[in-house]
Amino acid sequence: MLRYLTAGETHGKCLITIIEGMPAGVKIDVKKINEMLKRRQKGYGRGGRMAIESDTAEILSGVRGGYTIGSPVAIKN
Repeated sequence: MLRYLTAGETHGKCLITIIEGMPAGVKIDVKKINEMLKRRQKGYGRGGRMAIESDTAEILSGVRGGYTIGSPVAIKN
C-alpha cells in the first residue's frame, strides 16, 4: 500500500512529497514528471496563477539511476 505525505506550502519556499511503500525497481522518469507539470501552464487546471508559475520536480531520495531503491521517495517541487 502506498502512503503519500506532503510538507510545506505551494507558495512557500518549497513543497515536499514523500511516497512510502514504493517497491524497489520501479522506473521513475523525472523528465516525464516535469512534462506533466508543464501541462498546468497550458491551461490544464484551474486558476490564473497556473499561467505564471513554473513547477519542476527534483527527486531528493529513494531513487538511484532512475529506479526506486525501496526506501521512501522524496520529491521537491
